This record gives sequence, structure tokens and C-alpha cells, in this order.
Amino acid sequence: MSKLKSVIQNTIKLIAISAIITPATVIFAQGYPNKPVKLQVPFAPGGTTDIIARVMSEPLGKALGQNVIVENKVGGGGVVGANETAKAAPDGYSLGMATVSTTAANPAINPKIPYNVATDFTPIINIAATPNVIAVHPSFPAKDYKAFVAELKKNPGKYSYASSGIGGIGHLQTELWKGLQGVFLTHIPYTGAGPALRDTVGGQVQIIFDNVPSALPHISGGRLIAMAVAAPQRLASMPNVPTFKELGLEPVNRMAYYGIFGPKGLPKDIVEKVNAGVRKSLEDPAIRKRIEDTGSIVLGNTPEQFAAQMKDELAVYQKVVATAKLKLD
Repeated sequence: MSKLKSVIQNTIKLIAISAIITPATVIFAQGYPNKPVKLQVPFAPGGTTDIIARVMSEPLGKALGQNVIVENKVGGGGVVGANETAKAAPDGYSLGMATVSTTAANPAINPKIPYNVATDFTPIINIAATPNVIAVHPSFPAKDYKAFVAELKKNPGKYSYASSGIGGIGHLQTELWKGLQGVFLTHIPYTGAGPALRDTVGGQVQIIFDNVPSALPHISGGRLIAMAVAAPQRLASMPNVPTFKELGLEPVNRMAYYGIFGPKGLPKDIVEKVNAGVRKSLEDPAIRKRIEDTGSIVLGNTPEQFAAQMKDELAVYQKVVATAKLKLD
């Protein structure tokens, strides 16, 4: 009987503790944020992830009532930065930009990746989806897709392509495209899309498979020539450039996403507050225009919808890696 009494007393204590903790947690979440919030970009400055993050940082900061500071953490095709977000305290002060490279492409090809996409993150919102484009330096001897492929087949191994890093979406999409098209290129990995794009524009590398937002200014300025785009339909900014679907290469015809996530265990109140802050920011026509002017499509969905997108994209790239038998260089 004394043992039963002890169990009941301990249960009552646990209930009392829970009653004390729960309101405190709610108050903490309601008071969030009371200091600047870090938004980590897992790539070098200049790439699309960095562009989208910097477009969003000021309006999101205004919506939250605290500065949102963009911080670049490069390495491992985005893995280093994403892993730092995964290992951060779940207090909402260290968030990260979620990309296809860090949540799908790299995890699909890298068995030693230090985080589990399904369990180590809290998805918050998908800000925008972005078409990808394969482009060449103007010195390349072909100016359209048919001549481009013919030149590569005539000279296997002569040309190289730049990517944001091993395991990034640029790497996997190019390798998938190479296999389907039957061409051979040498992979030159960088620490982010920005440096990769810079060297392609500079002529050090001949080819890049990049996101439209970062590549478009160079395409419009004649510093790069677009060969094909991964998009649901031809883009108004590049009406003469075919989609991969048109070219019979539908598996390559996938867009990238740019969202925000946090470490696992992020309180629901904080998730909802950041989600609401981003969605409020996206209601501003000027902010939407800045994102759309990059060639991106504004989304702004729910945490649940973004979680489903991340899960689906990982499954797609796992299938790509298995089917094409892709391995790390």
C-alpha cells in the first residue's frame, strides 16, 4: 500500500512540474524573439540561396521585431552549414536556409552525411521555387542546344563544368543529364554557386548548371549563353531556350526550392511565428517582385506542406542516385 501511495505522489509531482513548465514554455515562445535571429546560408555569397536569404532578411526582421542576420557558412556542398543548423539549440535564434542540395541531393548521394533530413530538422516554410539552367561561356563553340550536345560528343572530356560542390543539386542534375544525354564532362566543384558562377563567367570553366536567379543577369548581359532550362514551361525571360522536358529529358526538369528550417524540437509557437513573418513579408508586392525578378516563383506554404516537399524531393534524388549509379567523386 505504501508503494502505491509513493507512485501516486510521484505522479502528482510530475503533473505539477508539467503544469509549471508548460506555461513557461508558452511564455518563452510568445516572447520570441527578444534578440537578433541568425539565418544561416550554407553556401558562399552570390548564389541564389544567398540572394533569396538577403531579400527576405529585412522584411522578416521587421515582421519579427528583431534583426535577421544572414551568415554564410560554406563547405561540403552545403553540408557544413546545414549540419550547424541541425546541431543548434532549438530556441529559434539559429535558423537555416533549406535547399534541395542540403536536404535531398547531398543526402541522397553521401552515405556519410552527418545529419538525418527526416529527423534532425524542423521545416518552417518554403519561400520560393527556382528553375535551373545549363549555360555556357560565350567562347564555347556552340550557341544552341543541338550544337552544344554535338560538340560535347565530338570532344569527350575536353570540357568541364562548375558546381556549388560535390553532392549539390548542380552536381547531381549535371551528372543525371550527362548520363541521359550520353556526354562526358569533368566536374569542378566549388564552395558554393557564387564562386562557381564567377569562374564560369570568367571563362575558367566552360559550363555550369545553375539556378536562374543567379545566372540570369549574366545571361541577359551576354556573359553566359543558356542552353536549356529545368522549368514547367519556357521562361518569359528566356523564351527561345527549351525546357529539358521539350528535349525528352524530363527527369532533369526539376526546380530547386529555397526555404527556412530550424533544428529538431523547435517549439510550434516559434515555427508558426517565423512562418507567419515570412508570409506577411511575401504579401508586400515589392518583396514579391524582387524574388520574381530573379526568375523564382513565390510560394510561402505551411510547415506541413514544406515537410512533405522535403520528403518527396529526397525520395526523388535517392531514386536518381540509385538508377544512375551515381557516387561521390
